[in-house]
Amino acid sequence: MLPGRRLVRALPLLLCLLLAGCALRPADTAEQDVRRAVADWSRTPPERLAGIPVEDWAYEVASVRRDGVRALVRAELRYRLTGYDPAQAGSARELELHGDGGTWRVAADRPAPGTPPQLWDQGPVSVVRGTHSLVLGGSGQSEDTLRGIAAEADRAVPAASAAWPRPWAGRVVVLVPGSLARMAELLGGTADAYRGMGAVTTGRVGAGPAPADRVVVNPEGYGELGEAGRRIVLTHEVTHVATRAATSATTPLWLSEGFADWAAYRGGPTTPGQGAPALGRAVRRGEVPAELPATEAFAFGGDSEALARAYEGAWLACRLIAAEWGEEALVDLYERAAREPLPTALDEALGVDRAGLTKAWQEALRDWLR
Repeated sequence: MLPGRRLVRALPLLLCLLLAGCALRPADTAEQDVRRAVADWSRTPPERLAGIPVEDWAYEVASVRRDGVRALVRAELRYRLTGYDPAQAGSARELELHGDGGTWRVAADRPAPGTPPQLWDQGPVSVVRGTHSLVLGGSGQSEDTLRGIAAEADRAVPAASAAWPRPWAGRVVVLVPGSLARMAELLGGTADAYRGMGAVTTGRVGAGPAPADRVVVNPEGYGELGEAGRRIVLTHEVTHVATRAATSATTPLWLSEGFADWAAYRGGPTTPGQGAPALGRAVRRGEVPAELPATEAFAFGGDSEALARAYEGAWLACRLIAAEWGEEALVDLYERAAREPLPTALDEALGVDRAGLTKAWQEALRDWLR
């Protein structure tokens, strides 16, 4: 064989060796080892999750930053709560890994900077299962407290279903952090923003697969409520869970909040005067609202009396619609308002325009609250 032909035939082999060498550079190999260590970590949820029904636990690595034998990984945690989440929930995480002789191990798993923690990041979690509820309690919550909340949630689910006769999961996840401060951490806010509230609901509005909502209880505010107050608060929040897929960014807050309160009071003995004391005081002063509550009226952190009037007015608007047009018409209006302009939804569901509804609501307020 001629020498030139030997050289030509050797070139592909040399090229393959060079490419293989590039693919196996030490830096790339180390990053692959880090990613494998994260994948191994994903296979078994941490011990602190013992008892929590999690599945599909996995980390989607977004970036790896190494500094010698230390690596920081940014990743998106994906998981489901078995039997409750129709789609994976997510949380941005930062994992710290340490390397020893080429072997990498996860040393810390924490929320990514600027990301609210998960309940289990705050300490041990207790688990109580109800008939329609899963209650997860933070550090310091007694089993008796959690069982009481599960029992109340189990009563709230059928009440919400009776008010919202449309398909929904019929189950709810309730988080009970150890304190008001811990609640604020979970929600990414300040304690003052939630002080005095019994509970709030988190979730994504709109149709389509989304993780189950979480009802987050304020242990201080909820603990101050009597039996009737606890029932009303949890039914209100569970109704938000039930109606979530039929709620959009265009749904008026007076309708979504008013409907949740209407469901909570529905069938109970509370009269308008008992359930709307702040609005009643205003009406008796001759200060009948000129319009249905605006979106900004529901903002927390301002005038508490004005906030109370907004919620009470929204409740009584939905109470009026159910009484005058029928409960099915109220549900129809709710569904239409998520996909149509409100004037169109009012006309098709009730046969009335906004001015007509406002006038009827004002007359009802004078009648009910004088």
